[in-house]
Order: sequence, then C-alpha cells, then structure tokens
Amino acid sequence: MPTYISADGLEKLKQEYEDRRTRVRAEIAQKISAAKELGDLSENFEYQEAKEAQGSNEVRLSHLESMIKDAVVVKAQHGGAFITLGSKFIVETNGKERRFELVGSSEADPIKAKISNESPLGMSFIGRTVGEQVDVQVPLGVTKYKILKIE
Repeated sequence: MPTYISADGLEKLKQEYEDRRTRVRAEIAQKISAAKELGDLSENFEYQEAKEAQGSNEVRLSHLESMIKDAVVVKAQHGGAFITLGSKFIVETNGKERRFELVGSSEADPIKAKISNESPLGMSFIGRTVGEQVDVQVPLGVTKYKILKIE
C-alpha cells in the first residue's frame, strides 16, 4: 500500500531510519552487553529492558523501511479547482474560519491542522470545490463545513 507523503516528510522518515539503524542500534547493543556482564539473565531487569527496546526498535525500522519503499511523494498544491492530497484550504464551521492541509496518514497532525486523506474528515474534503458545503459525521452528530478558499 502506498505511503503518500511530502518530500520533507520522506526526508524525515529517512533520517529517523538512519538514526535508528546506526545510533539507536549501537546504544541498545551497548546496554545489552553491559547487562550481560551483570550475570544471570533470567532475573536481569536491565537485560530484559534492553531486549524489549531492541525489539521495538527493529519493529519501527521495519515499518520505516516499508513506508520509505512504498513512498509516493505528493507535491504541495497551490490553488486549484478542487481539494486534493497536498491542498491547503480554508473552511468555515460554527461561524469560525479554520485552515487545513490534506496530507498522507504518516504526516497527519491534528494539532497543526494537517488532516489525513484516510480520515473521515479528510475523505470528506477530497474532490470538493470552493463554495461547497461538506457534512461530516462525528460522534456527537454532524459538523458542517463550507469551503471558502483553496490556497
């Protein structure tokens, strides 16, 4: 399955991958080695903790490798007739204006108004144009958004 991501986002994934592959692996290996020197591994908390960290790091490395391999770089959209992945747009909801950016799921950050193309909110905006009203089902009912501008 493709990972839709910006060029900056892909670079961050590559940096994290390299950091985990080199620095983090070396630190964990050092902790495991030091813990082994303490003796009985069956009751050695430091050893167990380091092995868990090693497992978690390897799982994350595998995930990052897959995301990088399957990456589809999406260029930021400026203007345009309709909202697509990479678009920044302004909506009105409950009398307030809000600005969103539609991004791939790996870059989603609701606090920064970066919404995933796979989220119910993000999917509701894809293909919509200025002036359209978008109704999004939320746990407490329906939230209405009016698209004011595609930047």
